[in-house]
Amino acid sequence: MFLRWAEAEWQRKLATPFVQIVFGARQTGKSTLLKELIPNPALRLDFSDPGQRSSFLSQPEQLIGICKAMPKTAEPPVVVIDEAQNVPAIFDAVQHLYDGDKNRWRFVLCGSSARKLRLLGTNLLPGRCMVSHLYPLTTAERPCIEAEALSFTPASPLPWAVLPSPLSLLAWPAVDLPTRLAWGELPGIVSVEESLRADLLRAYTMVYLAEEVRREALVKDWAAFSRFLKLAALESGQVVNYSKIAQQAGVSHPTVKSHYELLEDMFIGFRVPPFSGSARKGLLSTPRFYFFDLGVRHAAAGLTPSRDTALADAGPIFEQWVGIELWKRLQYLQYGQLSFLRTKDGAEIDFIIEKNGVVTPIEVKWTERPTLSDARHLLPFLQEQGPKAPHGYIICRCAYPMQLHPQITALPWFCL
Repeated sequence: MFLRWAEAEWQRKLATPFVQIVFGARQTGKSTLLKELIPNPALRLDFSDPGQRSSFLSQPEQLIGICKAMPKTAEPPVVVIDEAQNVPAIFDAVQHLYDGDKNRWRFVLCGSSARKLRLLGTNLLPGRCMVSHLYPLTTAERPCIEAEALSFTPASPLPWAVLPSPLSLLAWPAVDLPTRLAWGELPGIVSVEESLRADLLRAYTMVYLAEEVRREALVKDWAAFSRFLKLAALESGQVVNYSKIAQQAGVSHPTVKSHYELLEDMFIGFRVPPFSGSARKGLLSTPRFYFFDLGVRHAAAGLTPSRDTALADAGPIFEQWVGIELWKRLQYLQYGQLSFLRTKDGAEIDFIIEKNGVVTPIEVKWTERPTLSDARHLLPFLQEQGPKAPHGYIICRCAYPMQLHPQITALPWFCL
């Protein structure tokens, strides 16, 4: 078990008398982290197990009897339920117990999909719960080999502190950029030897997604969804073209939109909306869509996750990695907005962070020698936005931070 950035926050929340709901895609390490934080729960249920799932689907109220039979102790007994979305009625049972005695038990409900819960209007315990998410590894958890050469900490567009581990866990082994671009940042993938990662990622997309989709009866035509999934992965990081994907996948325009929503509900992808704070005309209004992890993206696209695959299309893959890293950080911080800007005449800014009233534009370049010409879209944007946009950044592969302009800094990716 290695350090996770969410450790301290989860530990703080678990000490409160609220129900804890934890979401995150498979292999992000939810169950592993909870086992470290709660090594000996009074009851642990796993609804990915067919036997337990069937038992509680037919009789969810049995949880009430099981919990009431637990002896009263000085410390409330903890009940952990994994893949809770597979038995939506379990949320009602938990509410009944919680409303009866808020201090009698502690409940932790984990889920890798919110789709069924949302469609069924499942009771998510408003006013009674705290919601947390776990994402693939960030650079705060998995250090960068290249950063060891720097003797100072440069200013970052989104500062990201390495938090001390309350469990005294060590950081993940440091790795280089090509490794991250090749296999992504899922703990369950990067913790095994390299020779196994590609097969595990293919299994993740073929077995896990098929299992989840079929179990919840979310799509009727699995073959069409498979075609959509491959196209969506190939187009990851691009402005979504619903009509193009619908035509190529052989499904309707509304179905494509529904499939994208499904990927979001399963925490497999996320949208980055267009920036809305510009007075420019001709702005595109369609979002970009990103897969939450590059290794999963490669496998879903029908590519072999490897360094060769990543470096064959290095610029766009690197841009996706930066976007995913920024998105994960903002999700953990729970405030701030990530967007992009693109006009119909070709002006484009890869990412824009809006946080605390400050707007920060970011360009991503696969270069070791950035120049001011790489900032040609940043400078007009900074002038347009005025005081609320004091500085812009170019994230690239330079060895050290470089000032290209009083308002523009080129920053090595490992200083992000």
